[in-house]
Amino acid sequence: MKNNLSYKTWKEVRKSMNITSEQEAEIQLEMDIIKATIEARKKNKLTQRELSQKSGIKQPVIARIEKYVNSPRTSTLIKMLYPMGYTLRVVPLDKDNK
Repeated sequence: MKNNLSYKTWKEVRKSMNITSEQEAEIQLEMDIIKATIEARKKNKLTQRELSQKSGIKQPVIARIEKYVNSPRTSTLIKMLYPMGYTLRVVPLDKDNK
């Protein structure tokens, strides 16, 4: 039996969602922050469970954030980062915005 399902590329899906460049930048920023948080955890040689114990954030919540399922609140990110010696900081996008 032949499967006649039609699949779209991510580019086609993204176009059909009508995401603005600002929304795309926001999504990318969130992904970059989550990636940096994962890298910090791994650099500190912590499992999600160990980070959970240090931060007070439940391990399944950490897992959903790291899988990009849930968008983390700023307060949650700070609770995760602080025990690892990290924080969030607002910085200019380019040198002209100093």
